[in-house]
Amino acid sequence: MRLVLASGSPRRAELLEAAGYAFEVRAADVDERVLPGESPHDYVRRLAIAKSAATRERLVGDPTAQSDGRLVIIGADTAVIVDDEIMGKPSDDEDAGRMLRRLSGRAHQVLTGISVRTAERQVVEVEETLVFFRRLAEAEVSWYLASGEGRDKAGAYAIQGLASRFIPRIEGSYSNVVGLPIERLAGLIGSLGLGEVNRARLS
Repeated sequence: MRLVLASGSPRRAELLEAAGYAFEVRAADVDERVLPGESPHDYVRRLAIAKSAATRERLVGDPTAQSDGRLVIIGADTAVIVDDEIMGKPSDDEDAGRMLRRLSGRAHQVLTGISVRTAERQVVEVEETLVFFRRLAEAEVSWYLASGEGRDKAGAYAIQGLASRFIPRIEGSYSNVVGLPIERLAGLIGSLGLGEVNRARLS
């Protein structure tokens, strides 16, 4: 099986590697703007499908991509949701600060759409995790903004990094909040019935 991650996210690649998958990265370039009236669930699902499809299209001319349906492409998109508002990546530190203050002292959803595609089939799911933030002091917001950690993250924070001190608990998949729900992904890959467990070579 040839496994391809249709994302340039280093967090997703780290999660796949940690789970023992052998894969290659072929990042997809898609328009991530929200459509008028689009729900958060539909948004992450649509982008996951678009990313796997775009990468599949790029690989059509690759002879190895056509080998008896053994190519498997993973597309994923993650969004932080507060009061049905989709929080993407912050445009600047001021925007990041706005997001962190909005998350402070409350729970929010993290949704990840996953599309797993072969030449013949596609399976798509949306994973949801509830994340609880404790109330943040303004000095903590300023400290976190100065770290720069959340500048390229949906919702302006990284649960696996410095922001872990802000999060007392979650309900659901931790890896989903990082960017790729590995447990759900493994099930989707298995549902394709390829009869082969993809694994990295152990040293």
